[in-house]
Amino acid sequence: MKMLTTQISGLLQRIIGNNEDSIEETARLLAQATIGEGRVILACFGEMKAVGLVAVEGVDKLVGAVPYEQGMNIGSQDRVWILTRTARDEAALSLARILDDEFIPFAAVSSGSADDNELAELATTYISTGLTRGLLPGEDGNRIVEPQALAGLFIYEAVKISYDEMVLED
Repeated sequence: MKMLTTQISGLLQRIIGNNEDSIEETARLLAQATIGEGRVILACFGEMKAVGLVAVEGVDKLVGAVPYEQGMNIGSQDRVWILTRTARDEAALSLARILDDEFIPFAAVSSGSADDNELAELATTYISTGLTRGLLPGEDGNRIVEPQALAGLFIYEAVKISYDEMVLED
């Protein structure tokens, strides 16, 4: 358990250290919707749906947030936040391409680095979880424990702190 705690602590520190500016930029992008009478649309895929649940149904909700539904009307005043395990998630990429074609700014979170990453290239702001393999060695030599949802929730909370400062001060 001590090794797991150490690895998760290191992961969270790396997320902040590598993405501090992107976290602030993401908060600013999402706040544009709320301040401008749009919606923050959370498009969460796979285990990142945990972030959407916390944002929309949690005790401390994200002001102005609604869950993404396929086929929903997304306007220019809205901002979308795509959260997915991998930047190669075809459903997330499909949505990103549509938003890009419609000139609707959006933020994205996934495990991939910003290099050679279509999702990162299309997104207005991009945050990487940095999780490309398990944190711990397993008994069989394979890496285990890949806490994508935990990383996503941590990023969400970091963005929400800045977002709330922008939205709730008005």
